[in-house]
Amino acid sequence: MLTASKAPPMPRAFIWRRLHSLFGLWLAVFLLEHLLTNSQAALLIGDNGHGFIYYVNILKNLPYLPAIEIGLLGIPILMHGVWGIQYILKGKANSGTSDGSKPSTKKFGRSHAYTWQRYTAWVLLFGIIAHVGFMRFYLYPNVVNEGAQSFYFVRLGLDSGLYTVASRLDVELYDQKQIKLKQTQLAEKSSKEGVFNAVEDLQEKDGSEKYSEYEDKLLTQAQNFRFQQDYLNALKKRPINQGQVIAVAKNFGAATLLTVRDSFRNPITCALYTIFVLAAVFHAYNGLWTFMITWGIVLRMRSQKKAVNLCIGVMCVMAFLGLAAIWGTYFVNLRT
Repeated sequence: MLTASKAPPMPRAFIWRRLHSLFGLWLAVFLLEHLLTNSQAALLIGDNGHGFIYYVNILKNLPYLPAIEIGLLGIPILMHGVWGIQYILKGKANSGTSDGSKPSTKKFGRSHAYTWQRYTAWVLLFGIIAHVGFMRFYLYPNVVNEGAQSFYFVRLGLDSGLYTVASRLDVELYDQKQIKLKQTQLAEKSSKEGVFNAVEDLQEKDGSEKYSEYEDKLLTQAQNFRFQQDYLNALKKRPINQGQVIAVAKNFGAATLLTVRDSFRNPITCALYTIFVLAAVFHAYNGLWTFMITWGIVLRMRSQKKAVNLCIGVMCVMAFLGLAAIWGTYFVNLRT
C-alpha cells in the first residue's frame, strides 16, 4: 500500500526572510504616511500649519496609542532591523573593482543598488535610534490636564519670528522672568487664601456630614490651585536660559509643530536629517522593488524594468516630501 510522503518542513531561514520582507513593506507604507504629514509643517506661513496639526492630533488621539506604537512600529522595526543586520554582515557587495578573486559586476545598476541598500541600512540603524530618542523622548511635550483641556509644554529657542508664530497658533510663551513672576504670584495667593489648610480640615471630617455650598466652593478652589501648581511645575521642569522660552499649546499638534520648527532652525540638524531621510527613502523603495521580486509580483524582465522605474518615481516624490519638511521649515523660520 502506497502512502503519501510528507512535504519537507519549510526552512526557518525562508520564513524569516519572508517576514523581513513583509515588515519592510509595512515600514515603507508608514514612511509614506510619515513624510506626507511632516511635509505640511513647512506650510506654516500659508495655513498656520493646519494640515500638520490636524493629522498629528488624529494620531495622538488614537485609542491604545502606546500599544499601537509598540505593536505596529516598534516590533516591525526591531525585527526588520535584527534580520537586516544579519544580511549586512553576510552579504557581499560586488559593485566595486576586483582583482579577480571575487566577482565584480559594477556595470550593472542593480549591483550598485544592492550595495547602497547595505550602506543606507547602517545609516538607518543609528538614525532611527537618534530620531526616536530626540523627537519621541528628549523633545516630547510635557502635559498637564485640567478637566477635558490639556496643555502641552515644550522648550524653544527664542527668535524674532517666534512670538508671531505663537500668536497665530494660540500658544503662550514664558521666559525666565515670567516663570518666576508666576511662581511668586501663586505662592502669595496660596498663602493669602489658605485654601489647602482649609481643605485638609475638611478631609479630616467624619464623612457623615453633608458638604455645604461653601465647602464645595472651597474644594473647587483647591483643585484650581493644584492645577496652577502642576502648571507651574511643568513650566519649571525643563530649565531654560536667557535665549529660551517655554511654549504652552492647547493641543499636541501645535506643540509638535513648534518643536519641528525649532529643531530645523539649525542647518547642521537639517543636514543630518537630509542624510537620514534620503537613506530612508532609498532603502524603503529600493526594498519595495526587492519585495515585488521576492513575492513573485514581477517575474518577466520587462515588468521588472517597469517596477524599477515605478520605485524610482516613488523615491523622488518621497524625497521631495522629506526635504520639504526639513528645508521648507528652515526657510520658513527665516521669514517668520
